[in-house]
Amino acid sequence: MIPLKDDIPSESFPFVTIGLIGLNVLVFLYQASIGMGGDPRAAEAVVFEFGATPCRLTGACSVPGEFPSPVTTIFTSMFLHGGLLHVAGNMLYLWIFGDNVEDTLGHGRYLALYLLAGVAAAVTQVAVNPRSSIPMIGASGAVSGVLGAYILLFPFAGVHMLLVFGFFVRVVRWPALVVLGFWIVIQALSGILTFSAAAWGGGEAGGTAWFAHIGGFLAGMGLLFLMRTQRVGRL
Repeated sequence: MIPLKDDIPSESFPFVTIGLIGLNVLVFLYQASIGMGGDPRAAEAVVFEFGATPCRLTGACSVPGEFPSPVTTIFTSMFLHGGLLHVAGNMLYLWIFGDNVEDTLGHGRYLALYLLAGVAAAVTQVAVNPRSSIPMIGASGAVSGVLGAYILLFPFAGVHMLLVFGFFVRVVRWPALVVLGFWIVIQALSGILTFSAAAWGGGEAGGTAWFAHIGGFLAGMGLLFLMRTQRVGRL
């Protein structure tokens, strides 16, 4: 399922959303330029240096003379991505759902929600797998926070989705409650299955940081309540 647009118009210009998208794209282009330099280890080094590695954050592992500090990587990791589809997917969701949340909260509160949800996402993933040596990268946790706020603010907003199942292609319009509710259920099930498989296999759960998505989503919902003003009194 690929979201195409929603039915909620924005009254203000979403310059924070556009700025975040632009910054993420610029950082990704920088990553890509390093990878095209002929040394794949250079691009990998950026991920390990600026990605948020759970065992570095918990002190279970360390790198002598590391820079930036482990805590700083919680923020730098939000702007790194593992590939074109990774950054494109995150920015698509941010573009479709972010403008309405920004319009409702205001630019400053919206930026705070985005960053704090990203922090909560990283903390959640670290709590689940504190000894992991695999760096976490991507805006997914922060974007998940935006989705959590959106589902509370606009549960019945129409979201146009592109469905592709083999040769079956169709555009449908579903309520945000259904679209984002289904999305978070998939994140939860995927996280449980991945964690269980790693536990049974005695290995380390790599790939997608599913619990970061869940933590960011719940943080976005909680932060929305904390940031409520008369302007968001529609809750």
